[in-house]
Parts: sequence; C-alpha cells; structure tokens
Amino acid sequence: MGYISKNIIIFMLFLFINKNLLSQEINVDLELVLAVDVSSSVDEKEYQLQVRGIAAAFRHPDVVSAIQASGENGIAVAMVQWSDNEEQALVGGWHVIRDSADAAEYARIIRRSPRIIPGGQTSIAGALSFAIDEIENNNINSSRRVIDVSGDGRSNNGIHPMSIRDNAIDNNITINGLVILNEEPFLGGYFERSVIGGHGAFMMVAEDYRDYAAMILQKLLREIGLPVS
Repeated sequence: MGYISKNIIIFMLFLFINKNLLSQEINVDLELVLAVDVSSSVDEKEYQLQVRGIAAAFRHPDVVSAIQASGENGIAVAMVQWSDNEEQALVGGWHVIRDSADAAEYARIIRRSPRIIPGGQTSIAGALSFAIDEIENNNINSSRRVIDVSGDGRSNNGIHPMSIRDNAIDNNITINGLVILNEEPFLGGYFERSVIGGHGAFMMVAEDYRDYAAMILQKLLREIGLPVS
C-alpha cells in the first residue's frame, strides 16, 4: 500500500469519527472555514506549503493561547479544498479545538491530508457557496462565523463572487482573504472589491507561497481574536 493510499485511509477514518462527534449540536465561540486554493495554478509543492503552513500555525503556542482566550467553548474549524465551480471538498470534517492537544491533533490531520482535487479552473464563488453551506449545516452554533479564503488568481469559472459574498454577509458570515501574489501582482484590489466582506473583514497579502506560513499564522491570530503586534 502506497504512502498516499495510507494517508487517504487515515483521512477518511478521521472524517468518520468526526461526523459521529458532531452528530449533536455543539456551541463554540468561532466557526472558521479555511478555503484553500487547489486550482491548476497551484502545483503540488505549493499545495504542500499551504497545508504545512496551516498545520504549523495550529501548533503555534500563540494560536493555542488565542483559542483559549476566545471563550470556554473553543473554536470549530474545517479546511476546504476548492478549484472550479463543481470542485470543492471538505477535508477531514469539522473539528472542535479547545486546548493544545486538540490543536496538535488537528495540525496532524491537516499536515497529512491528501490533495483531493488535482486542479481545475478558479471559482471563488463556488468555494464561498460550499463554505457557506458547510457553516449553515454543520450542527454547530456560534456568534462568529468566518470564511478564510486563500487564492492566487481571479475567478475564471462560474458566477462572479460578489453576489455570493453579499449572501454570506446577509447570513452573518464574514469573509476574509489571504492573497498570494505569485500569479497576479494586483490581485489584492480584486479581493477587496469582490471577495472579502462582513463584520471586521480584512485581507492579508503573501508575496508568494513561501510567505504563506507566516501570513496564515498572523491571519489566524487576528481571526481568532489575539492582537498581532
């Protein structure tokens, strides 16, 4: 059995366990979807830089402190891979994180998660629609609901993301952005106009995928609620 096959089995096992854990309603202080670009502009090395960066962030003591300071109920987080309008995948289900052990376990799951979608065009609207559906139908209750979407290009497939962004705002969901500029140097303006929105919405910029780990750490600290110095 190959390495990738083993990872897929482990990934599916965690998904099964987590579905059982979330079969009853849970209250948390924040629901967070990490929407990760896996369109054709993202090669395997760049995908690995993203998942390694997310995993490292959840192992960071400042992120654990931010989670514990956010409230006694902790946070619920899920990672979504996305490319074109028909290609989105929930990676490992929703996970409730309240302490360092929870965070370390989630980091391990993310670090070992296989790339489910091999490529495709770019539909930010499709990613946002999928993330909204996950938040609305996950048996989790929270007063703060956030989609953290990262990407290195504009939508070239599906509808314009602005209408879905507005739908998220109407449903009390904030959309934040992490823009990666290796493909389009002026992508930040597009995200500001057409993607991010809602209460306290913000955007951060990574010059390329090598900067992703540092930026996702800062972004998570801000989203969870710990001030960034």
